[in-house]
Amino acid sequence: MLAYSLRRIAMLVPVLFGMTIIVFMIIHAIPGDPAVIILGQKANPEAVAALHASLGLDKPWYVQYFSYLKQLATGDLGTSIQTKTAISSEIRPYLTATFELTGFSMLFAVFIGVNAGIISAWRQNSWFDYTAMLIALIGVSMPVFWLGLMEQWIFAQKLHWLPSIGRVNVRDPVDAITGFYMLDTLIAQRYDQFVDVLKHLVLPGIAMGTIPMAMIARITRSGMLEAMTSDYIRTARSKGVSEFFVVYKHALKNAFIPVLTVIGLQTGMLLGGAVLTETIFGWPGIGRYIYSAISNRDYPVIQSGILIIAVIFVFINLIVDLLYAYFDPRIKNK
Repeated sequence: MLAYSLRRIAMLVPVLFGMTIIVFMIIHAIPGDPAVIILGQKANPEAVAALHASLGLDKPWYVQYFSYLKQLATGDLGTSIQTKTAISSEIRPYLTATFELTGFSMLFAVFIGVNAGIISAWRQNSWFDYTAMLIALIGVSMPVFWLGLMEQWIFAQKLHWLPSIGRVNVRDPVDAITGFYMLDTLIAQRYDQFVDVLKHLVLPGIAMGTIPMAMIARITRSGMLEAMTSDYIRTARSKGVSEFFVVYKHALKNAFIPVLTVIGLQTGMLLGGAVLTETIFGWPGIGRYIYSAISNRDYPVIQSGILIIAVIFVFINLIVDLLYAYFDPRIKNK
């Protein structure tokens, strides 16, 4: 297992290096001049040239790229052109906000999706099976923005059960310790704030997690149906193993590998595609931060933001690969 893990980690080096090249090229292909955006359309050419020189934008692209790599090697993500603040400190609260939202969404998606898929396979062709698969079909076909707007209309505006926007009640702000508000409120023993933070998470979390939940439910059901007809399941039943352990211990372990793939891919996609949900629900996450930077042509922020998301995506896939080996030990010998 250790050799397999080291091989997978070593493969990350060229992947991460390639990502820096791709991100750098994409950022510099974006039309628009950050100096003109900062100084305004009526700025004279001398002022624009001077700002180019101060930002290093007058240098050849390869010089800018190697300067960027040198910064990354020291852990420096650069400085925002707009705010003149170090990106490493500026980006942290946005990242933690998105992590908290994505974590809640995937927790919802995995818990509901896996259990719905298991019960559907266990009770194949029952009313639960038909209902769960119908909901999964609707869920996977439903646009996130439409679901988010419907949630706001029903649960916030009509029923007044849950807040429609924001991360916390602005009149009672959370003292940020780790940046993860649910954890921070528990550390501070502010259980009223914990409930408030949880309420703010529900609507955007469900909006983001519905499509992954539907996909996980369908794939879990498919994998479980195949696993439940296997010889080792019949053997386990013949030995008198309880049905609960047959399903959740023996069948689920073998049916879980394709589900892991979906969980890994969907988690990465949620991190990178959170901008729509964050915009609808006024969530101060990394998606809105990068979107604002794109509008202002703030190259260092865009570059660092996209690179961080890409790196997280790669590491999520590494974790998924390692879990593959856990669920199927034959994989690590290939």
